[in-house]
Amino acid sequence: MPVVTLDETITIAISVRDRHASAKWYGEMLGFEPLYHADDVGWSELTTFSKGVTLGLGEQAEPAPGNSVPVFGVADIQTARRNLEAAGVAFDGETIEIDGMVRTATFYDPDGNALMLAEDLTKAA
Repeated sequence: MPVVTLDETITIAISVRDRHASAKWYGEMLGFEPLYHADDVGWSELTTFSKGVTLGLGEQAEPAPGNSVPVFGVADIQTARRNLEAAGVAFDGETIEIDGMVRTATFYDPDGNALMLAEDLTKAA
């Protein structure tokens, strides 16, 4: 049995210089549609053609080329994090909460690849 129970969502998060320009490019090139732009936190999400999979665009002044972080949805991030930490998984800092939107926590696989957990707070409202 796995240490953490994931829900049926995954967001592939990438760093970009201009989220709005990137969202337009992904729309024109791949047919993805914006779900929303959260300008106050520098984040946008787009649809994909895979059920439960979205593309997240995180705005950064100097994004790292090839940067991609899978973000796995969970119902309870505190329990998921506690279980992973008990299994020896390393996390990068504290769990971050964007009020009314999401809680996230970045962790690493044995090779140092960044992964993230996300608890959707909009479903609780």
